[in-house]
Amino acid sequence: MSIFGKLFGTSKKKSSDAPAENRGVHMPELDLPIDEKFTIYFKKNGGKFIYCDSDDEVSSALQNIVEENDWRDNSFFSLDDRLEKKFANEHISFSKSAKKSTVFFTTCEHLIAQNGSILISSNQLKERKMNELPENFIVYATTSQLTASLGDGLKSIKKKYQGSIPANITTIKHFQSNIKEEDDFLSYGSTAKNLYLILMEDL
Repeated sequence: MSIFGKLFGTSKKKSSDAPAENRGVHMPELDLPIDEKFTIYFKKNGGKFIYCDSDDEVSSALQNIVEENDWRDNSFFSLDDRLEKKFANEHISFSKSAKKSTVFFTTCEHLIAQNGSILISSNQLKERKMNELPENFIVYATTSQLTASLGDGLKSIKKKYQGSIPANITTIKHFQSNIKEEDDFLSYGSTAKNLYLILMEDL
């Protein structure tokens, strides 16, 4: 069973409440399984996630996020037709205009355990920059997208897309405006986002 199953069980969805550690930038890497390491660093970065092990739980998680933030009458900006089709019955209004939307609803390439960041590319962003997107993000991902390091994530992208590697590859690492950390070369210049991760168990 994954760390998410151990922490949250398999019959009930719960928000992340794993203890975040106060570790300095130059502290040694945590010698932990990648799912547990991701949990610690993602929460430390200010992210919020809900672990799910069924489509029904994903649906419920999404509706809870909408209700919690009073987004019922707000459009969700989406650039992924497959994502819109998957959630077509969730009573969500999708828009192709970022300026008229409150939330950016997206998938990702990988979840990086090394620093709790989310790796995305032009497959999710097209040609848009992070500061052109809504302040609020909902990311739908699966546990099979977890990878140990940024380097592993980039290698996986290269292998998956081979001769057609996507452009605009970047990481989202800061999920609260008051969290300040050193930027890596892919997150440099990105803006903090209020981010929810709906994490579906698929392993």
